[in-house]
Amino acid sequence: MDLPLDYATLKVIWWGLVGVLLIGFALTDGYDLGVQTLLPFIARSDEERRMVIRTVAPAWEGHQVWLITAGGALFAAWPFVYAISFSGFYLAMFIVLSALILRPVGFKYRSRRPEPAWRSGWDWALFTGGMVPALIFGVAMGNVLQGAPFTIDQELRTTYGGNLLGLLNPFALLCGLTSTALLVTHGVSYLNSKLEEGPVRNRALAVGKISALLALALFAIAGVWLQSFGFRLDAPMDPDGLANPLRKSVTAAPGAWFDNYSLHPWMMIAPASGFLGLLLAWFGLSRRSDLAFLGSSLSVVGMIASVGASMFPFILPSSADPRASLMVWDSSSSHLTLFIMLIAVVIFLPIVLVYTAWVLNVLKGRIGPDVVNNDTPY
Repeated sequence: MDLPLDYATLKVIWWGLVGVLLIGFALTDGYDLGVQTLLPFIARSDEERRMVIRTVAPAWEGHQVWLITAGGALFAAWPFVYAISFSGFYLAMFIVLSALILRPVGFKYRSRRPEPAWRSGWDWALFTGGMVPALIFGVAMGNVLQGAPFTIDQELRTTYGGNLLGLLNPFALLCGLTSTALLVTHGVSYLNSKLEEGPVRNRALAVGKISALLALALFAIAGVWLQSFGFRLDAPMDPDGLANPLRKSVTAAPGAWFDNYSLHPWMMIAPASGFLGLLLAWFGLSRRSDLAFLGSSLSVVGMIASVGASMFPFILPSSADPRASLMVWDSSSSHLTLFIMLIAVVIFLPIVLVYTAWVLNVLKGRIGPDVVNNDTPY
């Protein structure tokens, strides 16, 4: 059966689409996580905390669609990557899911009883549900850049040789702190656009200006550190080849993640956007301007795109056996599978985008004490 798009083109398209889904999650649910992380620190009274919660509680469920869809796309487009990452990072993912479960429970149960201890407990549960995923997602990204300790035998059976403590290495923790600082900045930028003038907004802005500069510094340090490792394909591969990761030669080489920037200088747009976005976010927060949200959004896109641009065509390198590294060319599903999935995306992704835009339009406007006292279940 002849398909309108060749196999290699579909592989690249799906590499880009998975990145778009991850960016969509970070842009939307990212500020939810950032706001939850800030909750116990910028809001002191029950009224103030209900104001902060009210900014994200009505829409967070829709934002998780991006994460669920990204997981499904990973399973369908790159089955090898899904199998190794979900088994190797199982405990880390279990921690993330456990933390995320605290979010719906916290939003639903917090207002059921008026006792301060009850509400304070759920506030800290919401903090955990925001901070832990923000940290662990960054840690996971740091481990992907370093390579995961897995092997693949001749019968294509995978073996993972790491553990949870091994994931908490210095570079991965640096990436986790970068991710946390970035999402806190994104959350503050969102609150700057959603809260009325008052002490809560003032406290958030003070934190956001610090977190923006911290994220900027950590991102720069991570970039310098990244030069100490990397992976390089020793010979060109057949983009239309079958899904057999062992039919190539890969070398672990310091600085290899910067090769793409030398070959394709336009890719420098990605890291430049990460830095520029954080500077714009800091400027916007300093001026109490809505430009802050544009800047934090730009930095989210830039940082995630930087990882993709640095690693392409690698998806999940192997530190134990570089030859077993999973790449766009040898880890994808069949030609027909990718094409059918693309049709589904063409139909449903615009619906998700329209729905998200509609929700944001419905929920537009600033939130103050009058809103939470007259019209909120949270």
